[in-house]
Amino acid sequence: MTAENAPSTQHGPAADVDTVENAAATPEQAQPFAELGLKDDEYASIREILGRRPTNAELAMYSVMWSEHCSYKSSKKHLSTFGKHTTETMREKLLVGMGENAGVVDIGDGWAVTFKVESHNHPSYVEPYQGAATGVGGIVRDIISMGARPVAVMDQLRFGAIDHPDTARVVHGVVSGVGGYGNSLGLPNIGGETVFDAAYQTNPLVNALALGVLRHEDIHLASATGAGNQVVLFGARTGGDGIGGASILASETFDEGGPVKRPSVQVGDPFMEKVLIECCLELFAAGTVEGIQDLGAAGISCATSELAANGSSGMHIHLENVLLRDPTLTAGEILMSESQERMMAVVSPEKLAEFQAITAKWDVEAAVIGEVTGDGRLTIDHDGHRIVDVDPSTVAIDGPVYDRPYARPDWQDALQADTAEALPRPGTAEELAATLRALIASPNLASKGWVTDQYDRYVGGSTALAMPDDAGVLRVDETTGRGVALATDANGRYTKLDPRAGAQLALAEAYRNVATAGAVPLAVTDCLNFGSPEDPGPMWQLVEAIGGLAEACATLEVPVTGGNVSLYNSTGEPGRIDSAIHPTPVVGVLGVLEDVARRVPSGWQEDGLTVLLLGTTREELSGSAWAQVAHDHLGGLPPRVDLEAERALARVLIGAAEQGLAAAAHDLSEGGLAQALVESVTRFGTGAAVDLTELTQRDGVDLASALFSESQARALVAVPAAHQERFGALAAEHGVPVLALGTTGGAGLDLAGVGAFAVGELRELREGTLPRYFG
Repeated sequence: MTAENAPSTQHGPAADVDTVENAAATPEQAQPFAELGLKDDEYASIREILGRRPTNAELAMYSVMWSEHCSYKSSKKHLSTFGKHTTETMREKLLVGMGENAGVVDIGDGWAVTFKVESHNHPSYVEPYQGAATGVGGIVRDIISMGARPVAVMDQLRFGAIDHPDTARVVHGVVSGVGGYGNSLGLPNIGGETVFDAAYQTNPLVNALALGVLRHEDIHLASATGAGNQVVLFGARTGGDGIGGASILASETFDEGGPVKRPSVQVGDPFMEKVLIECCLELFAAGTVEGIQDLGAAGISCATSELAANGSSGMHIHLENVLLRDPTLTAGEILMSESQERMMAVVSPEKLAEFQAITAKWDVEAAVIGEVTGDGRLTIDHDGHRIVDVDPSTVAIDGPVYDRPYARPDWQDALQADTAEALPRPGTAEELAATLRALIASPNLASKGWVTDQYDRYVGGSTALAMPDDAGVLRVDETTGRGVALATDANGRYTKLDPRAGAQLALAEAYRNVATAGAVPLAVTDCLNFGSPEDPGPMWQLVEAIGGLAEACATLEVPVTGGNVSLYNSTGEPGRIDSAIHPTPVVGVLGVLEDVARRVPSGWQEDGLTVLLLGTTREELSGSAWAQVAHDHLGGLPPRVDLEAERALARVLIGAAEQGLAAAAHDLSEGGLAQALVESVTRFGTGAAVDLTELTQRDGVDLASALFSESQARALVAVPAAHQERFGALAAEHGVPVLALGTTGGAGLDLAGVGAFAVGELRELREGTLPRYFG
């Protein structure tokens, strides 16, 4: 690049700059705080903290850092519930917990794993490709900042009705963005979910998870300490993309007819991020940094204030030193820009030359933009003008905390009283067979191959299991085979019916999926997607979900290591049953395997295996896929939560994997036993003959319930005949009911009393749905 066409590093003229001195001298000057998302009382509080009105740059900084997305001001009070339920036993494997960029868990042999899930919902509706792509990029940088090498990603996607005219636009963009960014980084996408429901029509959910691996001694925390240490901004240059994203996109709704508040969505460059990953890892390995903070939501405003506040120190920034793509940006825009692929490092003066040599080696631009001070203030100058002078804790830590009013919605009782168990259900073989075919071809039970085939699942060579298996499994140590399993789950329909139980059921399913693969569950990350916290109904849903999830984590002894809260996913009149998305707490569970060679796939691959059903089936059809597909119905109570039964089931599944007793295992969840059987048969093309007569007699349910009930704490396991007795003894030891349903073999699923289904037919039904809508 020649000097003639290189991006300018010079900033615009400093005329009319709103300085700290000017702010003190002009207390009555009107400021557009409402347009930046601040309420009247919040603006008044800022003036009280500063003892004057804020400068325009300070106002911009407070607006983004006090936004719902950055400050958690509506949820912080309730998120403390997780800490209150975390016991010493749960902390044994927890190396870094909530409050850092990502949690870190000890997985043995000196290895640690860091993982976290975050949302990028509203940006993905405005600009689906870049919204999803930069969501992946942002969560990956959280992993880098902990000192870990990113090794995998997952995604939880929720879209509007599959046949709505706008759904295709969002789906194509989001799926391309997730795949394009992750594939370009060389990170396998090993799992997730894709759900279609009209409740998400104008509020799609794009939750991205990243997983990183590191040695215990390589853990790094982000804080600015040591007066005289240098503050370095490195990576991509700062541009005008994403300005105001955190304060507006994540904190406001898109009401038709309301004010247009749609700032430009961030623009990602995965190839720059790939270089940044390698550069950061070398910087850490060389010991050149005291700490690194990624620049995501709120950009420089967030990174400077959080680093200074976390280090209980001060920081002075020379904003004119920031390298720009757009020289016309104002000081406030530079502070608020959410341009991607940027990191901020704290570097001691004696290590600065080595730091700069490493960044130069990777062709990563870097600029010293300030230094750590000992005065406890964050001061920012722009072309010699003091535009920020604040206590960083008031920006990054001590923002407003609301005790929002919340109340059980008026419509909740009627919703729960409208049970699906009272709906007509199929009785004849022909009706049951037709229902099964309709269910497996429905959008949420159909194969998601159209989506997942756009993702690279095996790049890097460490993937041992990936979608459509119940959990993704990665090898961490090539010598020992030690590895981890990861699953993410949520069911917004369950949570709409009962928010407390719905959150617990999301945890239970992810926990069960990890155990099904043969891994011991260790820790949790979550992304809580809810409606407006200013509406008492959605706020009640959030409080109930947090309480239920915290209690369930304590029972299962898996700590929450961190996560994200995404609110304002609402469109419409507050208080209505349909004014917000289905409350959707996404839960990710991480587990460990001593040797990934013992992982258990979800489908059987050989003839002659005995198909066993673990657990008890009840007449639980409310909130089910059957109720949705057969009757377009949502009502009643979700399946019963039995966490002790989940623990017992997990012990059996893990023990079977460790002892080599199971050839395949598959959890029962959405779609019930019918869906699990179909997925197990179509996974590798090996059929099965199954008879449910003994099941209906033992559990006292009709054949429709046996097939479509979504009772929890259940799994299918395929066991070689030689191991069946030992497996039965293992299940009996833990008090888990076991029932033999049939035997694997043949080229189809033969369901006694229902019909015979060829594997080819089942695959055609499952694989044809998404391509029919999206090409």
